[in-house]
Amino acid sequence: MIDLTIADDVAHVVLNAPDKRNALDVQALADLSTAYDDAEAARVRALVLRGEGPGFCAGRDIAGVDPATDDVTGFLGGLVTPLVQKMSAFPAPTFAAAHGACLGVGLGLLIATDVVYVAESARIGSPFAALGATLDSGGHALFYERLGAHKTLDLIYTGRLMSGSEAVQSGLFSQVLPADEVRQATEDAASRAAAGATQAFLASKRLIARLRDERLALWDAVAAENANQAALRDTADYREGFAAFQKKRRPEFTGR
Repeated sequence: MIDLTIADDVAHVVLNAPDKRNALDVQALADLSTAYDDAEAARVRALVLRGEGPGFCAGRDIAGVDPATDDVTGFLGGLVTPLVQKMSAFPAPTFAAAHGACLGVGLGLLIATDVVYVAESARIGSPFAALGATLDSGGHALFYERLGAHKTLDLIYTGRLMSGSEAVQSGLFSQVLPADEVRQATEDAASRAAAGATQAFLASKRLIARLRDERLALWDAVAAENANQAALRDTADYREGFAAFQKKRRPEFTGR
């Protein structure tokens, strides 16, 4: 079950199937995609993703799946990849609170989120050695970029899971927190972002995506930054930020 609530310009998307550690089947993926569509239509200024129960998301729900007839291409290429692409391109800052199992497709959901706060008790890695399968949903790219080839293949070959602390120390995610603090910290960060200059945030989000996907050279990245600044000059928030600074008052951003 996927729950969506919207309050104070922040969408809260909750994976709410704790009895199966929020593992995702075809219907849950469709519902999650719809939740992001609905949040975008509501023009929220930030989004929080989290999971109920003992873990964030244990990956694909394989209960009842017959490996002899499983449409792997349809599931991953037809459902998971379009979803994580949609999440990655969501037109507002996105935040995730991760605890417990963050595996497979669940890891992919975190990869597609802008800022990820993890509990110390989180478990992150590639458990597929025991299934005769392999890491999916962008895990290879994330691990190789942040951990290098040797540690990535060590995690894949052994199936060892990293704690939240190790994952953050390795540069995978944003911050590690005690399990009882991660949700509140994530929601607080999203609320602050929603009250901020979200057009400027989105300019940075798009540039980071270009740096990731296009491997921009330094001066090409600088040129993109210059273009972003010129475009932001025409926004109401840019003018408000300058006026507030000059008058020594707190800015009141509207996201326009």
